[in-house]
Amino acid sequence: MRAESFYNFASYIETVSDLRAYGGKSLHQQSHGESFLSLFENRFEHGLYIIDEPEAALSPQRQLTFMRIIHNLESDGHAQFIIATHSPILLSYPGAKLISFDENHLQEIEYKDTEHYQLTRDFLNNPRRYFRYLFADETEDDI
Repeated sequence: MRAESFYNFASYIETVSDLRAYGGKSLHQQSHGESFLSLFENRFEHGLYIIDEPEAALSPQRQLTFMRIIHNLESDGHAQFIIATHSPILLSYPGAKLISFDENHLQEIEYKDTEHYQLTRDFLNNPRRYFRYLFADETEDDI
């Protein structure tokens, strides 16, 4: 669902489909994130969904909306999701089984042990610490 792939998909849908099946609004008339959510809300039902980095299209607020959609689809037991993500928001999905691919082997990992959770937590707790490292050539007043 990369932006360029989704653009081609949206163009195809406009030529072959009734837009009511996608919420009644052209996918091109929505932002990438909105059209991505529209696809999930209107077209995903039963099945196994394998998704790579959906957060690329979604703001933090839209990631929460995406989690609600996933919950609605999977709570009745008819849909299952395998999602590759770097998003600490999506990683927090209740009941998710997190598998780490780090260190050349697969292992189950706890949410708070993920690098993505720890980095985001540490940055939000003290962004200036990261800025001092990132902008080492700047003075403290510039940061």
